[in-house]
Amino acid sequence: MAIGAKLVANMIQTAGADRVLGLDFHQHQLQGFFDVPVDHLYAAPVFVSHYRKKQLKDLVVVAPDVGAAKMARGFAKRLDGSLAIIDKRRPRANVAEVVNVVGEVAERDCLIVDDMIDTAGTVSEAAHALARLGAERVFVCATHGLFSGPALGAPTGCPDRRGDSD
Repeated sequence: MAIGAKLVANMIQTAGADRVLGLDFHQHQLQGFFDVPVDHLYAAPVFVSHYRKKQLKDLVVVAPDVGAAKMARGFAKRLDGSLAIIDKRRPRANVAEVVNVVGEVAERDCLIVDDMIDTAGTVSEAAHALARLGAERVFVCATHGLFSGPALGAPTGCPDRRGDSD
């Protein structure tokens, strides 16, 4: 990744950029590949404000995998919710399988937070696992929606016991 990231940084600068504005870099160290100033912004304050207004019931913030646990913990703290973590396996490329959910989600609103959605396999499997465990409603937020391949034809959601959507 380092060589490719530096190449992209050089291309952006060669194209004439004298400053870079980024939003929720997948890897924070990407800032170091630029020889121009980088302003790294975070979407969390906007997402937190949005979900505070929704008055969620007994909120559980769910990390879709162990790598997202730190981010989910931050959301849970800001939203006065608890934390759950999805134990996920990848049997093959771009295929996610939920093995376990660590945390209590039954009869509670769940918010899955992630930085990027590519094929939507992880969030789809996570949302369905939460619904099977009795989650009241499941919401998902992510900064970078790539929506490639199967994400374009993915089902629109999982059961919602209140009929609300977001």
